[in-house]
Amino acid sequence: MKFLLSAILFVTAISLKAQEKRIYHSSGAETIFSGADVRYDLHSVNTKLRFTMFLHSQHHVNLDLTSNIGFYTGFGLRNIGLINEDLYQHIGFLNIDRNHPDYNKNVKIKRRSYSLGFPIALKLGSFKDHFFLYGGYEYEWMFHYKQKLFIDGEKHKLREWTGDRVNSWIPSVFAGIQFPAGFNLKFKYYLDDFLNPDFRGTDFGEAVDYSRFDRSRIWYIAVSFMVNRNLVKKWTGNNDRESAMAL
Repeated sequence: MKFLLSAILFVTAISLKAQEKRIYHSSGAETIFSGADVRYDLHSVNTKLRFTMFLHSQHHVNLDLTSNIGFYTGFGLRNIGLINEDLYQHIGFLNIDRNHPDYNKNVKIKRRSYSLGFPIALKLGSFKDHFFLYGGYEYEWMFHYKQKLFIDGEKHKLREWTGDRVNSWIPSVFAGIQFPAGFNLKFKYYLDDFLNPDFRGTDFGEAVDYSRFDRSRIWYIAVSFMVNRNLVKKWTGNNDRESAMAL
């Protein structure tokens, strides 16, 4: 009987302690400005800044241990990639000599993949004011790849699901700041190459060997607008924080 009573009291204490913590959902979209460090045969490949707004969506489950320390996890859907613009013989094709009809032509290749990411992050700041710093780690699955070649005013495309031109899973680290009105600024750096060095085949009718890409690391700056129920309640003039922070 004493054991049962002790167990009931222990479970009750844990339950009351958990209620002191706040678990809630937040979501938002991202506008991404990305760049890349790309090297081919030990030479730097010219890259362009990439701007994307579609399709980006992120959903977080937040656990606030106190008013100033918390965590979040969840998932995010993103469109990430890189843009190379260089001479045809320097863009990544094999066996391009001076007799090739496209030799010395300026070409552009856009490569992108939709990814499904799973982050874990630490938050530090004033959650009451919706103002905090955060940083963490994310693992992303690249599930739909597309590449485009632009040459002589023409566009050539290739699409594939779960292909092997890019690494299937890519880790990253990120850090950012959440501002009171919902505005969010984040920097992310991918810890592995975007292109899969084991891929050998053809791109746009030309032989390629991705192992000759010494590096294809992506970074980006994201501007987003993150919303949770507490912020919505504040906008509408309802300051019932308990209902606002509920799931």
